[in-house]
Amino acid sequence: MHSSLILALVAFLPQLSLSIPVVGSELSKSQRSTTVFSGPLVKSLRRRCGPVSQYYNQKKTDWQQYGLDVWLDNWMIAHAGDIQTNSWGFAGAFGQWALGNPDWSCRDDGSDSDCDFNACDSRVLNRKKNETRQAYYVLESTNRLHAYFQGLSEAFSTAAIASALSKDEWALTFYKDKDDKSVTALKEILNAATTVVGIGTAFAGLAGPEAGAAASAGNALFAGLVGAATPLIGQHKNDVFEKSADLGGILGKIVTESMKAFTAANNALMHGDNFVNTGDIRTYMAQGLFVNFAGVDKNGVIDVVNNILVGSAINQLWRQQKVFIMGGGPCGDNTLGPGPSNAMLCRDGKAWFLYYWEEPGGLVLNSHKWGWTNPPPGFDKLGQGDYEGVKVEEIIASSLDAYIVAGFNYNSETAANRVVESLKLGLDPGAKGAAWEGTFTIPVCDIGWAMTADVKDKGYILQPYGKDFRPHWCGLVCKGDAQTTKDFIAAAQMNNFQSPKHMCGDDPGY
Repeated sequence: MHSSLILALVAFLPQLSLSIPVVGSELSKSQRSTTVFSGPLVKSLRRRCGPVSQYYNQKKTDWQQYGLDVWLDNWMIAHAGDIQTNSWGFAGAFGQWALGNPDWSCRDDGSDSDCDFNACDSRVLNRKKNETRQAYYVLESTNRLHAYFQGLSEAFSTAAIASALSKDEWALTFYKDKDDKSVTALKEILNAATTVVGIGTAFAGLAGPEAGAAASAGNALFAGLVGAATPLIGQHKNDVFEKSADLGGILGKIVTESMKAFTAANNALMHGDNFVNTGDIRTYMAQGLFVNFAGVDKNGVIDVVNNILVGSAINQLWRQQKVFIMGGGPCGDNTLGPGPSNAMLCRDGKAWFLYYWEEPGGLVLNSHKWGWTNPPPGFDKLGQGDYEGVKVEEIIASSLDAYIVAGFNYNSETAANRVVESLKLGLDPGAKGAAWEGTFTIPVCDIGWAMTADVKDKGYILQPYGKDFRPHWCGLVCKGDAQTTKDFIAAAQMNNFQSPKHMCGDDPGY
């Protein structure tokens, strides 16, 4: 009898084939448990699993096509009492209704299973008849929203971020001015930190063209997490900067403490609360933003946050010194002088150069007392090692974009607003890294107008780097406009600075 049974099984085996899910696929745990066999038994397996299996491989367009936003609105209105009385709020009430599990909390409390569910084996879910699809989509979206917050927490808690930021060389690397203005100025970096955290969270898989019609939900997520992180980061505004080296340690704390914002967001939304005045869980799942969310790209988030935060810190250090960008003439043309080729960006046919006007220390009696143009402090560290994610081309591009948007007045509020606008358009600020508009706001002077103008010594407006070279600005160098030139001089920390016009004879008017 045993031998005949074995022979029967052997004969039947070729009719079966194993179907192993690919690691990294978009199947959730509830889906993987049912995607095991294909072949003659598949029909009976589907019957055992119930109707829910026909709704697997869901997309954002499915959520939209079947009106899940309106359906969820109606469900929450009809079950308001259940949500209020359940200890776990919305998640618990929906878990009770859809799964028969009133303890489906989806809280971030250290558990790996408090938001799991088995769609295939749930009799309650598979008996929802014409509401099985809607119930399943909401369960999946809730589960994946929960996984999103967990993924962010893991990314932001990694030692890679803190170690990259907590360096003891900031003061010596990127700051070399005669006056130590860095102590108070570095606090400005904290104003931009929440926006950087928000960019990192959006980059975690929610921004860009893939967001589609759900971009508004991603925008709410950005606003909510920025709002939650603000008070946490604000705790550091009175930290003492005894030297600019302290900056790295504080930035490291800021990033790792942002985890608290993610936990708060998860728990508030799962409970059904309005999170930081941005809306409840319906706002965050609108248009199916999370119905097929594939997971957080943790390494990508780490890189984005590192690069933009490091870039923002370097920017603030440089903004306290005579660091500036000049250009606007044709690429490869030396009519306005030969700029430094190793600190140049050619964009749209125009060349832009990064400069630092260095001044000698102590008493100098020769022509060097007027200073000279050099690379900014720390220039030689860019694009490698700890600063690999920040390159000179990105610095110039980011500053140019900021200048186009807001001139010399691009601040942290402008930065946040511009991120919101970009997310609404389905763009992804994080994808640009340190080149994202406003990461750098180095003052820009457009001298392209001088190509055809009669300007004294215009062949010396730009100069190479080195002690033997000093630019001559013997006209209203920036756009040929007095006010623009004065604003540039002020933004570049050059008020009452005579060196650029020392050889001009007549006062150039700025």
